[in-house]
Amino acid sequence: MKTARTSSRTLAVLAMPGALVLALFFVLPVGAVLVGAFTDGGSAFGRLVADPVFWNGLRGTLVLGTAAPLFSLAVGFSVALTLARLAPGVRTAALVAISLPLTFSGLIVAYGFILLLGRAGFVTLLLAKLGFDPAVVGGFIYSPLGLGLAYSYYLVPRVVLIVLPAIGNFDLSQLRAARSLGAGAFRSVVEIMLPQILPSLVAAFCLTSAVAVGAYGTALALVGTQVNILPLVLYSKVSETGTDLPAASAASLVLVAICALVVSLGEMVRPNRR
Repeated sequence: MKTARTSSRTLAVLAMPGALVLALFFVLPVGAVLVGAFTDGGSAFGRLVADPVFWNGLRGTLVLGTAAPLFSLAVGFSVALTLARLAPGVRTAALVAISLPLTFSGLIVAYGFILLLGRAGFVTLLLAKLGFDPAVVGGFIYSPLGLGLAYSYYLVPRVVLIVLPAIGNFDLSQLRAARSLGAGAFRSVVEIMLPQILPSLVAAFCLTSAVAVGAYGTALALVGTQVNILPLVLYSKVSETGTDLPAASAASLVLVAICALVVSLGEMVRPNRR
């Protein structure tokens, strides 16, 4: 009993720094936003519900928060499957290169895509020499699809880092056995590998979806207010043209709730670990 009590006390002491960080950088800010949302008696939620811009932004956020992670999941799974077959040294070097986008801010990512695919971008000018209209090609990156592509730039590395350990622990001899019994390569992966690494795939989708839902800098730099998503609706509530801090606080709580729900779903399907 004494040993168990000492162990519990030790764990409690070790958990204190994490609990303090959680309280300072999550509970306290969310509490302040919650108080701000009710400064006018809760009417901010009524204004938000009656605002068609909010509903369009919510719809755009859900679409973007689903499409970009799904695309990133497909690409990231393919990359992770390839990396799992490489030698350890080569795989480590490739992981370092793949992880570099995670070190960039959203503004840097947006600026890089503008230089690459903007109306005067490198790729746009090359395609113009082949007869493509630079106005059409250069306008792609400022569209919802272009925004989803920019998001995928830093979502794919997250998928790779989550899925690669699951693929690395998968017994590839099962695929070889299925191939020897007549199954094709695609069918072997879909019917044998995917069910076993499904929790990691779902966790990767939920994490990238939460990141895409809350992303702000890349969207603002690329599309401004041309694409209606909740982070930009929130920006419009605190901009100089239409300051409404209670409504902005209410929209922030909606964003927090969506991200928390998505992350919770990912935790629910995660395999139990001792």
